Amino acid sequence: MSDTIVTTNPATGKVIKEYKQHTDDQVTDTIRNCHEAFLEWRFKSFDERGAVLKKIGEKLRERKSELAQLMTQEMGKLIKQSHQEVKLCAGICDYTASSAPEYLQDEQRELPNGGRGLITYSPIGVVYGIQPWNYPAYQVIRYAIANLMAGNGVLLKHAENVTGCGEKIKEIFEEAGLPKHLFSTLLISHDQSDAVIKNDLVRGVTLTGSPKAGEHVGKLAAEQLKKTVLELGSNDAYIVLADADLDIAVDACVKGRIYNNGETCIAAKRFIVVEEVYDDFKEAFVKAMKNIKHGDPTSDGVDIGPMAREDLRDGLHEQVINSVANGAVILCGGTKPTGDGYFYPATVLENVTPGQPAYDDELFGPVASLIKAKDADDAMLIANDSRFGLGGGIFSKNEDAAFELASKHFDTGMVFINSFGLAQPNMPFGGVKRSGYGREHGGFGVREFVNAKAIMRLQN
Repeated sequence: MSDTIVTTNPATGKVIKEYKQHTDDQVTDTIRNCHEAFLEWRFKSFDERGAVLKKIGEKLRERKSELAQLMTQEMGKLIKQSHQEVKLCAGICDYTASSAPEYLQDEQRELPNGGRGLITYSPIGVVYGIQPWNYPAYQVIRYAIANLMAGNGVLLKHAENVTGCGEKIKEIFEEAGLPKHLFSTLLISHDQSDAVIKNDLVRGVTLTGSPKAGEHVGKLAAEQLKKTVLELGSNDAYIVLADADLDIAVDACVKGRIYNNGETCIAAKRFIVVEEVYDDFKEAFVKAMKNIKHGDPTSDGVDIGPMAREDLRDGLHEQVINSVANGAVILCGGTKPTGDGYFYPATVLENVTPGQPAYDDELFGPVASLIKAKDADDAMLIANDSRFGLGGGIFSKNEDAAFELASKHFDTGMVFINSFGLAQPNMPFGGVKRSGYGREHGGFGVREFVNAKAIMRLQN
């Protein structure tokens, strides 16, 4: 087993930097130091914590270009989307600092027998986050800021290919005035990560990753009787109804499939179109996807950059080939480019049916599955015919009916109406079924790793 972590530029295949992996003793010391920092931080007022979070937001804006360039270099997203990500992260800092106290304030309750009751939301200690590479800043900010506001200490194991981003975020946090050790990065192996979960000073674990990773982390944490939040994969369905504005639907569906190079957990992946408008949607959608240009993510006029790693591109292509072998038809794309970088073209598959990876699994890249439905009821049955349940979408000119359909019938954690999925700080983020459990954002994230403590004086 190598004790070195190597980052590589996916647009060129060239090595960026090497990092020395932490020893077991360093990991133990880091956890202990984080816990010690938490013992002081937990007594800071909401105003004091919020002031630091707002300062982090300021520093993120000041160093936006620097962090954005590093994200694009390490994982290949378009540079303009890296800038958008840092802007979102700064906004999350501001929103959490101002809104979280509302959800964390003590609550007075009168007891049925006339006694006095008090509910406090007390921080629990060190929260360990295992985060993926597709949003190198946002994934960290999403859980770290909420838990810091709640009064916890935070540990990060970032994906190896974005190690530099994790280190840069730590630097920005401390430059903004966050107490040293309160947020710490761990450059560790999977075995070392398991040991972190087992450490008695670690009180909660949050993971964003694949269902397989979720199974492993969830089981291990459960054996230690530790709370977890799991945000896992999905194959989100976007339903296009007969009364949809097809120009809006096509535009949003293309953006929803290719944004972030198609490497987004809540990306549009299955496009379920009622037969009344199927042919018209198909013609426009395929034309738009054919026009998607891949290339250097730092260049103008490029729509998608490379996939983050070579093995990810190879795995995606294998899913396409397996789908075709089982009856799917390639309408555009589907050919792995030669040359430097881990590029893959925007691809559309038709005749997608159960038993194909394009129907059953998550295609984490710019590949769209086009499915015809008889009507709205059939479309919803197909959409819910999935072991996942993170997000989804509905396109209809009848917005009220779309909201009703989403509310009562869509079996997912999030539904987007006439738009594609992007996280909003004031709305809960998370899924159901094999897309995981627990919520982040929207006031929910700050309460995931706190002790809802009941204090009572009973009436004699």
